[in-house]
Amino acid sequence: MAEHPAYPVGLRLTGRRVVVLGGGQVAQRRLPALIAAGADIHLVSPEATPSVEAMADAGEITWHRRPYAEGDLAQAWYALIATSDTDANTRASAEAEAHRVWCVRSDDADAATAWTPATGSSEGVTVAVLTTKARGRDPRHTAAIRDAVVEGLRDGTLVAPHHRTRTPGVALVGGGPGDPDLITVRGRRLLAEADVVIADRLGPRDLLAELPPHVEVIDAAKIPYGRFMAQEAINNALIEHARQGKSVVRLKGGDPYVFGRGMEELQALAEAGIPCTVVPGISSSISVPGAAGIPVTHRGVAHEFTVVSGHVAPDDERSLVDWPSLAKLTGTLVVLMGVDKIGRIAETLVAHGRSPDTPVALVQEGTTAAQRRVDATLATVAETVVAQEVKPPAVIVIGEVVAVGPRGTA
Repeated sequence: MAEHPAYPVGLRLTGRRVVVLGGGQVAQRRLPALIAAGADIHLVSPEATPSVEAMADAGEITWHRRPYAEGDLAQAWYALIATSDTDANTRASAEAEAHRVWCVRSDDADAATAWTPATGSSEGVTVAVLTTKARGRDPRHTAAIRDAVVEGLRDGTLVAPHHRTRTPGVALVGGGPGDPDLITVRGRRLLAEADVVIADRLGPRDLLAELPPHVEVIDAAKIPYGRFMAQEAINNALIEHARQGKSVVRLKGGDPYVFGRGMEELQALAEAGIPCTVVPGISSSISVPGAAGIPVTHRGVAHEFTVVSGHVAPDDERSLVDWPSLAKLTGTLVVLMGVDKIGRIAETLVAHGRSPDTPVALVQEGTTAAQRRVDATLATVAETVVAQEVKPPAVIVIGEVVAVGPRGTA
């Protein structure tokens, strides 16, 4: 029998009796999948690992605390034999054959009537990998193939077209700080499945080059505004494409809700009756300092960090930031979108009590190949920005944590 390849099949075990002999490491690895399948699991073993015992205590399996006995496999649909007793394994295997119960043996694959594939899942798809022969099986090679396929499905590098109608809608995807490797797995998969991508300038642009030719990529900064404000035009573009039955990804830099106006887009979509998925992203407020060797908190130095928008100056009537209160804090202050306002921000902080010697770091193009870090103090940052020609996008870190780590990229 071993000369022929195994016939792959998916077993529907919900409510059906499954017998597992042995409560050791093999059972511990295999039981979760059987539990997830809804099987009526009976474990026969005098002992069990703490994890297996916890499954029994939780009522997920029925544990018979004794060795294998003739008749244990009666009425079973499937059996896993994994004891350390070779004689018991052989007798149980013979019983399974007599009762026509498909049986896996952890100690002797050649003697088994079924093999357990290396399995993994991604978004409703289960990948199961089997070698073609019992002899010479390499479980590590099989698992490596499984991992490569599942990872490809999860990160969008392995994409198969959908032949059934997909539900149209919009995904607000946080693309992270700029490095394409820092987008979430879910975000990358949704991007790979999109029909239309409306992208911000600060999103991970390198990912757009990987999209299939049929995907329409729209630069949000170049949407014709007409009589609408910029954000209204973006909202309308999202709605228009979704109503055409397309899968739309709104690719944003950082996280959609951290100064990203994601909620405005979500509200507009909700009012239009368009389903929307929000995928969080890694915010530049913590990732960019980290990439430059700066921890936003550190034991004995900073027990708090505050993230504020610097797109309007402290003396601007539109500002919602309580700068005098921020000046009194001892923790880290992270300013986004504040390069051109940093002079007035620094003056305000110093005027309300922050030391002019407080360290400041400006990290430009963080996490990308063009990343650079410029250091200053509150007293010198305004002139430093001009002298060093610091340009947006840049994350500004103010506080003693700037001096904690080694100077330069971590």
